[in-house]
Amino acid sequence: MTRTITHADVIVTSPSRNFVTLKLTTSDGLVGWGDATVNGRELAVASYLRDHLVPALVGRDAEKIEDTWQYFYRGVYWRRGPIGMAAIGAVDMALWDIKGKAAGMPVYQLLGGAVRDKILAYTHATGWTLPELLDSVAVRRAEGFRAVRVQSGVPGLDTVYGVSRTPGGYEPAGRGAGPVEERWDTSAYLRHAPELLRSVREAVGPELTLLHDVHHRLTPTEAGRLGRSLEDVDLFWLEDVTPAENQTLLRAVRQHTTVPLAIGEVFNTIWDAHELISERLIDYIRMAVVHAGGISHLRKVLAFAEVYQVKGAPHGPSDVSPINMAASLHLGLATTNIAIQEHMGYDPLVFEVFHVGYQLADGYLHPGEAPGLGVDVDEKAAAHFPYRQAYLPVARTLDGTMKDW
Repeated sequence: MTRTITHADVIVTSPSRNFVTLKLTTSDGLVGWGDATVNGRELAVASYLRDHLVPALVGRDAEKIEDTWQYFYRGVYWRRGPIGMAAIGAVDMALWDIKGKAAGMPVYQLLGGAVRDKILAYTHATGWTLPELLDSVAVRRAEGFRAVRVQSGVPGLDTVYGVSRTPGGYEPAGRGAGPVEERWDTSAYLRHAPELLRSVREAVGPELTLLHDVHHRLTPTEAGRLGRSLEDVDLFWLEDVTPAENQTLLRAVRQHTTVPLAIGEVFNTIWDAHELISERLIDYIRMAVVHAGGISHLRKVLAFAEVYQVKGAPHGPSDVSPINMAASLHLGLATTNIAIQEHMGYDPLVFEVFHVGYQLADGYLHPGEAPGLGVDVDEKAAAHFPYRQAYLPVARTLDGTMKDW
């Protein structure tokens, strides 16, 4: 008997953050869930799913995961891009979820089985000042984390993306009719960051794994200078040092520093990272499952990266849903060259809608043993949290010129 897709529904909900969820139902009653969230462009991907993919999904064979991926990617003229790839990613995740439930197995078993017992996780610690940052790191260590990304304020600036001046969680996606504009000073950052990160290392000792994110704000020359100044800090990586659309520019960074480089959370296909991987201009590729077209495509990217000893470290922010996190963990457990998984965490409201089976313990993650991806969505709860327009901030230099996000 052919297992066909009989219904495809798109759910937009906002339990603290906006999420786009795809629900696929099969002729024998199985339900698969996929994440299609693109932060700040949620309604665009929801429309892409509803108006273009859903009509072509109903009636398709739910068992044909790879063929469906190829159908939606190669079968259209307009390829790649975050909206299209996130929509395909949601379909792909939902089909793997269905496949696992039909087999009565967790998805990682269908991907070849576990190659590790658990996945090292890193989380975020922030503080406007060094003492506040060290307090935040201490909290994260007390929670069991062995790896922490550290970010701080910059002297002379009123705001810095990802860091709050006040205690409590940081929410970068501001509600409102338009994005907040922040001011950025590269020189001030380059003066401050090396001293700050060196102070953190001295305070926490050699064993804690430290990471730092530049948020694409530097030129290759500036990035090389920063990396060279941090070589004695023993960072796990320096993330997103420069916009990587022009892959060749990473050669200049690599020539000037041996600090490991991580990049790719805004990438969508292997073509965005092919040169970076094949010339080993980076050490870690950071694509999120949803934005890379799902499990099916990201596993191919990771297999290509393995040839060049580039490791995977999938993006795991709070603006992709727990469905994506679960998919990332299943892929990570079954993929040899996964190094670490970002785990920013979620507001408790998120778990009123998304019921998860994955676990975090002692600084490590595991996807759990439930069939499929191991995440269920409470549609009634989702209906209580309607979409609310939100934007990430944009940046300008001190003279008012737009700066790379």
